[in-house]
Amino acid sequence: MTVTVYPARRILTMDPSQPEATHIAVDGDRILAVGGRDAMPADAVIDQRFADRIILPGFVEGHSHALEGAMWDYLYLGYFTRRGPDGKDWPGITSVAAMQECLREQAAHLAPGEPLVAWGFDPVYFPGQRLTRSELDAAVSDRPVVILHASLHVMTVNSVMLEQAGIQAGPKVEGVMCDAQGLANGELQEMAAMFVVFDALDDNLFEAVASPQVLQRYANIAAAAGVTTITDLYNPMTDAAIEAMIEVTRSRDYPVRLVPAMGVLGWSADEGISRLQAAMAHNHERLYFGPAKLMTDGSIQGYTARLKWPHYHDGHANGLWNAAPETLMELVHAYHQAGLQLHIHTNGDEAVALMLEAIEQALTLWPRADHRHTLQHCQVIDHAQMKKAQRLGLCLNMFANHIYYWGDIHYQRTLGPSRCQRLEPLASARRLGIPVAIHCDAPVTPLGPLFTAWCAVNRQTASGRQLGQHEAVSVAEALEMITLGAAFTLGLDDRVGSLEVGKFADLAILDEDPLAVDPMHLGQIKVHATMLGGRVHEVS
Repeated sequence: MTVTVYPARRILTMDPSQPEATHIAVDGDRILAVGGRDAMPADAVIDQRFADRIILPGFVEGHSHALEGAMWDYLYLGYFTRRGPDGKDWPGITSVAAMQECLREQAAHLAPGEPLVAWGFDPVYFPGQRLTRSELDAAVSDRPVVILHASLHVMTVNSVMLEQAGIQAGPKVEGVMCDAQGLANGELQEMAAMFVVFDALDDNLFEAVASPQVLQRYANIAAAAGVTTITDLYNPMTDAAIEAMIEVTRSRDYPVRLVPAMGVLGWSADEGISRLQAAMAHNHERLYFGPAKLMTDGSIQGYTARLKWPHYHDGHANGLWNAAPETLMELVHAYHQAGLQLHIHTNGDEAVALMLEAIEQALTLWPRADHRHTLQHCQVIDHAQMKKAQRLGLCLNMFANHIYYWGDIHYQRTLGPSRCQRLEPLASARRLGIPVAIHCDAPVTPLGPLFTAWCAVNRQTASGRQLGQHEAVSVAEALEMITLGAAFTLGLDDRVGSLEVGKFADLAILDEDPLAVDPMHLGQIKVHATMLGGRVHEVS
């Protein structure tokens, strides 16, 4: 096979032994050499197409969801303007009245009785009110209306949908919110309540990922952002979902490596472990079954995260558990004992405390070296908890984008000024030597690792307020967290995340040098192309 050498203006390798280079040699799907021209094979073909570009390892998105590939089939109602995969700009919805008008317009294009599904709405941006069935009924009352909130942990439905789901008279499961008369007000918090609606619709949005078309769109969105390895961090792992992932990744043209993490709460411990172990037999270079995802609490901005005292800054009641704490601990023990890796959703510090206790117990009962259990989000993890995480050998993957999108809300309403200084405490975690990654949680926020790095470096909210200057990291550190750091949390750092001899030839090719531009410009750098295993994928 012909060896191809790619010169570049600068190559940032993430290899501590050789941080920079000017040339990289690719043999098939692997890196053969990295360095200067003199380190390249003499008989190699020289490909100059990236000679004026900057090459990095392909970005690794360690926490996002293939649901990003499905949601654009529905109406976007988010507060921030957002660009869809087709290049269309969706304007931000900044009032309830504007939201209602969008619903009316969408309903006019649907068949009679067809459910209207929308996503991205965030009532936390509208102080003094929650979104209830009353606001939705005033807009559309002749069909079911379902709005999945931006956090993906809350939805609001109209009266038609409540009646169809059989919950208009009040809770049948935890999370069905009620009005003063004890009737369901349309707000449904967390998975148990939302799944009542999915069952009534016979259409579970979280299972839309069991579609090759959705998985292909997801991969295309990722590649356009420079990503070459991406997760689906709450995959239902139904037979259909497994079959779809195997089918779509079989193509050599699939532009990413896909790492699904099975949603633990969808199965009994024995069923889930058996199913996940069986799926691992289908692993290949573009598909890696293995991780499991445990959902503990909800979201801080959705008021469903579990916070330690003093709980919510504005006095709101504490959030919900997605399963009883003792059940969550038992699941940690079961998956740990089975030798599997857990990625654990812990938005609030009370959820962090519970999971640290569970993992400590598991390690005491069944010691394991290099388990790489990873706490996900852990937005307000405190310093004592980080020290314990370090002692237990945990990884942390923090939701840096939260600083921009909800930092102002946290400062004013949910957390208050003091706790906001440790929001996403990246610098502290690195000082303790904890393996750290950062993520976007798409579709909760847009998929774009360079913007995520921008958030970690600049720590600016949407209004321009800086939160937690002592937790800021350097550009070089942020780049490591979206490449090798994230790869480590997935157990793939021996294959991806840095440009080293023997690793996959996975590259992100950029128009500008992230170490040379103003750090405020970091999130605006354009991705020119990606390479996955030696195959170039142009970005339009």
